Amino acid sequence: MLRRALLLLLPAAALGIVLIVLRFWPTETRLPPEAKADRLLVEKSKRLLHLYQDGRRLKTYRIALGTSPIGPKQREGDKKTPEGLYKITERKSDSAFHLALRISYPSPEDSARAAREGVNPGFDIMIHGLPNGQGHIGRAHLATDWTAGCIAVTNEEIEEIFAAVAVGTPIEIRP
Repeated sequence: MLRRALLLLLPAAALGIVLIVLRFWPTETRLPPEAKADRLLVEKSKRLLHLYQDGRRLKTYRIALGTSPIGPKQREGDKKTPEGLYKITERKSDSAFHLALRISYPSPEDSARAAREGVNPGFDIMIHGLPNGQGHIGRAHLATDWTAGCIAVTNEEIEEIFAAVAVGTPIEIRP
């Protein structure tokens, strides 16, 4: 009986340790305030967002994606993060999340594909922080993909990204 109880508790204890490490493990140094990204790259399979300036990587962030992360977004409600070439179209300080950068999904190609399939392509894909009032979650949000198709980082990270990324900045989202 004791052995069975231990076997049941071990996974929970391991998850707890992982969440603590994710929350408190130190991250890279902050971007200098004058840093300005001219390109963003998302590698969905690696759960990474890279900021570049003049071909040089400024910084890389660990990210969470939509709850169904494999494959490109096809339709509204599929919980997938898009794949392709887009741009940042808006900087939002009044979202349900701690700052957000709107991505130009759906592209004309995405809309045409969805029309051929008779579906709504979806909309409101963003890079954002944590839900308002939930910033204390910190890096523990990385334990699972949890968005509706967006790209999520911590509140501190979105503040840094928000300061470095202008409207019109290209973003490539790879599988």
